[in-house]
Formats: sequence, structure tokens, C-alpha cells
Amino acid sequence: MSNTGAFFIYLAVMAGVTYLVRAVPFVLCRGKIKSRFIRDFLYYVPFAVLGAMTFPDIFYSTGSYASSAAGFIVGCVLAFFEKSLLTVAISASGAALAVNLGMMLFK
Repeated sequence: MSNTGAFFIYLAVMAGVTYLVRAVPFVLCRGKIKSRFIRDFLYYVPFAVLGAMTFPDIFYSTGSYASSAAGFIVGCVLAFFEKSLLTVAISASGAALAVNLGMMLFK
């Protein structure tokens, strides 16, 4: 089988799985969910998954725990003071860069 044929088979399988994951809840849950616990659980799942996927990468992204921790701390402090997302991202990246450069200079 050619690479193109395999690609379209993989694409069809991925499309089918994606469709099933989105369609099955509509088939199984026809009415409104009345349980407050389940509604709250489903509301917070995307935030928890995003945090679980992002948090470990923060500390492995620079190759140095010190620069990653500096960026993380700066980002957390600015987010605590409700700065904009762009300000937080640029400042955290700048802090990680500064620590990396400082470690290279003083090595």
C-alpha cells in the first residue's frame, strides 16, 4: 500500500473516532443533565485537562529547571495580579531567557 493510501485510511479512522467521541454523548444523554455534581464535573474537565497537559511541559521546555522555575514564578506572580495573557507570556519567557543567558555567562 502506498503512503497516500495509508494516509487516507488513518485519516478516515481518526475522523470516525472523533465523530464517535462527539456523537455518543448526544445519543446517550438526550435530556438535560440535572445532577449538579455531574454538571460541575463536566464544566471543569477542560480546565483540568489543559492544566495537566501544560504544567509538566513548563519545567521541561528550557532544558534547565532553574530557568523554567524562574519563568513559572514570574508568570504566576503576574497572573495573580491579573495582567494580560500577552504580558504574562512575554514576561515569563523573558525571565526564562534571562536566567538561561545568566547561567551561560557565569558557567
